[in-house]
Amino acid sequence: MSEIVSGEDSINESIESREPYPHIEFPSNDSHPGDPTEHIINRTRLFTGRVFATEIMDVRLQDGSVSKREIVRHNGGATIVPLDEDMNVYVVRQFRAPFQQVLVETPAGKLEIDENPRDCAIRELREETGLIADHVEDLGCIFPSPGYCAEALYLFLATGLHQGERSLDDGEFLNVEKIPLTELLKKIEENKIRDAKTVIALLKTARRVGL
Repeated sequence: MSEIVSGEDSINESIESREPYPHIEFPSNDSHPGDPTEHIINRTRLFTGRVFATEIMDVRLQDGSVSKREIVRHNGGATIVPLDEDMNVYVVRQFRAPFQQVLVETPAGKLEIDENPRDCAIRELREETGLIADHVEDLGCIFPSPGYCAEALYLFLATGLHQGERSLDDGEFLNVEKIPLTELLKKIEENKIRDAKTVIALLKTARRVGL
């Protein structure tokens, strides 16, 4: 059954009191005078699942009119680029059900409730590849689909790699490949790597190491 919350003053407190995908403090851009604004009037929860939740928001626009926003709530995720001393990157090949195909991706996973993004990235690196990194650098944060999805993805670069043991989740199947960073950049240009977080993380890594 859907849930309706009305009244601008009580919306955040009421929704967040039983929100399985909490409203984390998203990184924000510098504001500019005259930027468009919206104010939430109502929020109606439609679905709460294991990975995400969906809702309808009624919003008041700056001209006084009212519109609806269809929102996917997600707790966020982290991805990490494991780069060895020879400029090779460890990527995973994983079947993705929405597209019914295998995608090449950097190791990644969703944030647990209240989990630090850096800790999440380090955990996913070990679980998916067995690698442990001496150094982990922040590559920033992206909003993959800001038109409808409240997901923030945090990007990291791992260096000083040591091989350990993998520990995949139940029902998780993927293969690990070691590919030169320059070859991955070429694959991006050839549209052979389509996963957005992977494309952005690899391009940021290339910039970070001077390619």
